[in-house]
Amino acid sequence: MMTKPLRNTVAAFVAGVAGLAAAPASAESITVAYFLEWPMPFEYAKQMGTYEEVLGMDINWVSFESGVKMSAAMASGDVHLSVSQGLPPFVVAASAGQDLEILDVAVSYADNDNCVVRAELEIDKTNAGELAGRKVAVPLGTAAHYGFLKQMSHFGVDVASMDVVDMDPPDAAAAIAQGSIDMFCGWGGSLRRALEHGNVLLTGAEKTEIGILVFDVTSGPADWVAENGEVVSQFLKVTADANAMWADPANHAKMLPLIAKDAGMDEAATAETIATFTFPTVDDQLSEKWLGGNAQTFMKGVADVFVEAKSINAALDSYESNVNTDPLAAAGGN
Repeated sequence: MMTKPLRNTVAAFVAGVAGLAAAPASAESITVAYFLEWPMPFEYAKQMGTYEEVLGMDINWVSFESGVKMSAAMASGDVHLSVSQGLPPFVVAASAGQDLEILDVAVSYADNDNCVVRAELEIDKTNAGELAGRKVAVPLGTAAHYGFLKQMSHFGVDVASMDVVDMDPPDAAAAIAQGSIDMFCGWGGSLRRALEHGNVLLTGAEKTEIGILVFDVTSGPADWVAENGEVVSQFLKVTADANAMWADPANHAKMLPLIAKDAGMDEAATAETIATFTFPTVDDQLSEKWLGGNAQTFMKGVADVFVEAKSINAALDSYESNVNTDPLAAAGGN
């Protein structure tokens, strides 16, 4: 069963960060969080020094293992912007009172965040009920956690009957390889490694069909964003330009080696991973489909699922104030 300490892991985190504000960046530098083994077009611009050139300041890039840790770093003032923070960890922090804002839709990736069942168990969507009582590694408060909860609800599996362990995806991938867990939930390179030892219950398309959207955002502390609006717009513009560049396959050969280098992956794995990603255009992000309304509604749904699972104490009445499209609109010339 999920123990009380595990159920309270996220609650303990948010209690510690709620009310903290990010320290202002110096005029010379900002600190930006990102993920390794999570290849995206912005990493080409990162490797080329484009962000520094356009912003006219140094950027301290720091890699993190989860979006929950990104929230903590933004709360302490150690990080000013987080690229590709999972939506669920953003919702967890916002629900606890941390004043964060979504600034863009970084990536959509229904096929690159999932749960993998150990092959020897021979459990798939036809007999998923057999997961009751099994041991699963889940990074709590993340997109993988939300997807796990929604999948178990879909299959009618009582999460309280399972042995749920809070574990970062790289460690969980090693654990399923060793046979010490029955199911892995995670993303990126860790998911690819886990798939060598098991199978998914639902494909990305099947997850989307039952309402499991999977996307990341660029986020930042509201106070800092308000004081540095032009810097944020310039940052988002560089990101959008890199996405537009990647959208033309003619640029892949030039961009892929630098993206792979920055992500800490070989080129084959990078190509395989990024092929499952979608990078919405600025206009698409500003539309009703994303930040024009649907994302706010979806955040409320995510929060309600976490409340029901007793992962957070309460949801906000609305998450509309946690989306700030002004810098993105400026970046897109809107």
